[in-house]
Amino acid sequence: MTDTPSELKARITEEMKACMKAGDKARLGTIRLILAALKQKEVDERIVLSDADVLGVLDKLSKQRRESIEQYTQAGRTDLADQESFELGVIQSYLPEPLGEEELDTLIRQSIADTGACGVKDMGKVMSAVRAAAQGRADMTQVSARVKALLAG
Repeated sequence: MTDTPSELKARITEEMKACMKAGDKARLGTIRLILAALKQKEVDERIVLSDADVLGVLDKLSKQRRESIEQYTQAGRTDLADQESFELGVIQSYLPEPLGEEELDTLIRQSIADTGACGVKDMGKVMSAVRAAAQGRADMTQVSARVKALLAG
């Protein structure tokens, strides 16, 4: 948590202004949701968000949207699932390029080696190291399952 203002947050704010000028109400609504979540974190924690903090919030919002899409699809509410999919697309446009399977495996193996982990009991140390490098670039639920599998095997 640094006092350096987030360039990513500034970019999102500028895109909000552009959407207002262009009359893009759908995208504007999603960007306002993002900015509200960022502001909430700033107020709650009394901090100036860094880019890493913003990525953490965006990652959380993405996860919420993916879960909602799954639930709405199961309930047969494609209209709501489509809305969540649209919002997910907007949120993901601010996230860095996702890690590929090989990149992720390499990162996990390197984190295991760096932390000296030797079993599932060391999973927390490994996840902390991986989270720092993969924030916003991988689904942490899947990463956790992979780390657990590698540490158990």
